[in-house]
Amino acid sequence: MATVLNPPPAAKPPAPVVGQGRVSRWLAPSFFDLILIAIPAWLFFSGGAGFNRLLLDGDTGWHIRLGQWILEHGRVPQTDIFSFSKFGEPWFAWEWLADVVYALLMGQWGLQGVVWWSALLFVVSAGILFRFMVWRGANLFVAAPLTLLSVSVVMTHLLARPHLYTFIFFPVLLWLVHRDLRKPAVWIWSLIPLTVFWTNLHGGWAGGVASLGVITVALALEAGLRERSWFAVRRYALLTAGCFVASFVNPYGWRLHQHITTYLGDPWIKEAVQEFKSPEFRGEHMFHFEILLIAGLIGCAFLLRQRRLVEPFLVLFWAHLSLTSVRHASLFVIVAAPMLAALLMELWRSHFHGARRTSIRGILDGLAADCQPALRRTSVWTGLLLAGVMLPFVPVNWPKDFPAERYPVALVREYAGLFTAKRTLTNDEWADYLLYANYPGQRVFFDGRSDFYGKSLGQDFLSLLRGSYQWRELLDRYRIELVLLGPGHGLSSLLKEDPEWILLRDTGRELLFERREVAGKRTLEALMELPRSAE
Repeated sequence: MATVLNPPPAAKPPAPVVGQGRVSRWLAPSFFDLILIAIPAWLFFSGGAGFNRLLLDGDTGWHIRLGQWILEHGRVPQTDIFSFSKFGEPWFAWEWLADVVYALLMGQWGLQGVVWWSALLFVVSAGILFRFMVWRGANLFVAAPLTLLSVSVVMTHLLARPHLYTFIFFPVLLWLVHRDLRKPAVWIWSLIPLTVFWTNLHGGWAGGVASLGVITVALALEAGLRERSWFAVRRYALLTAGCFVASFVNPYGWRLHQHITTYLGDPWIKEAVQEFKSPEFRGEHMFHFEILLIAGLIGCAFLLRQRRLVEPFLVLFWAHLSLTSVRHASLFVIVAAPMLAALLMELWRSHFHGARRTSIRGILDGLAADCQPALRRTSVWTGLLLAGVMLPFVPVNWPKDFPAERYPVALVREYAGLFTAKRTLTNDEWADYLLYANYPGQRVFFDGRSDFYGKSLGQDFLSLLRGSYQWRELLDRYRIELVLLGPGHGLSSLLKEDPEWILLRDTGRELLFERREVAGKRTLEALMELPRSAE
């Protein structure tokens, strides 16, 4: 027997409109259209960074170039191609399919295409979450605020990176599960081929498989507590196993799973990488996360009292993960918001249904009922508007390069030949940009691929940036010839006073140093290349 999760009340079908056929239905705008259009208007056209916000993480740069490398060579790399510190060592390009998509977009439309596609993925993910809540019975006054709160939290990861695919696949997984638990259908097995694509697009597939495992455990406990059929338990145990097996369809096979397990369990990664640290409850986005976190925990208490375990187990599982690593806060709100929508609608029905039509409660309930059909459909206008911003005559300030206020764009252009010829040390964000700007000749010491470099090299990298006591020995060991850092790094201050290093450029925000002996050789080589004067 299937587990029923908050079934919505039977809604009266909307009265048919005379002359409204299938074509007119697709042409008539809906409330859902307005919400979908309002999200990008809020995020990208209401001031602030605009579309540049999607390029505030340098990882986007090497993702694009990796995709181009794959298209050029016709294969997925098995070893590193970007560093001089670990060049040729085994590397897992586990998001290779997303990188290929970025490379294709880059080749056709430049960064404009990459940014537009990433923005579209984010808007679609918000639309799926909203419609999921509406499917569960939420009206406009419940679904819209929860969507806005959730989007605010997920905005902390609004970046042109492969994790945007997880923001789509994860709510789709939850939606399919809820539909299946109400009424088992064959569509639930589509999660197995979906996992194949998910595995090659982003590592978030592991969270999807783990969630199916949590659901299976919750169903087993429900079956024991309620003395119900074990049909759903067997079904979801088989589904979880099927999705896990599907994840082995990747260029690295089982070695990818071994790598991910090692990576996620590495204590150094949790201490050194910002997105693996616990959230800091400062700022608007984390305040909204706190609201949803507290509300989600309260909602779990209500459901647990009714011995409904599936959603509380999922919410508690992701609440724990989000409190230990801020990167999971986005997935937590995707789990919690639909549960809260269903619970809030139970409160709504108990306080608003049956109220006098002329009262405030009755008016709000009537408005919500009138809007409901328009929340369940969309029209062609949304797609036309979202695609239309790409037209050449539409005045959109698309980025031509990464934001100059965050990356050393001008300096990298000026010294491009020097950067590709010399062993350069810079911070991981600027290294990502170097890989993008100077592809394919650029090699770096350490970039944003923290899972690849590991603890040993990572500690040396951080020691260098801080200017720790062994900085000279480390510079010599790795034969660093150029250093590009900001004035806030300890190494910058030390190199300014060191006679072995020359300050080539100081922009106030970027300092470029070169070893004196390297600079001398470069000057001598330049003199030797000058033509001899006629005798």
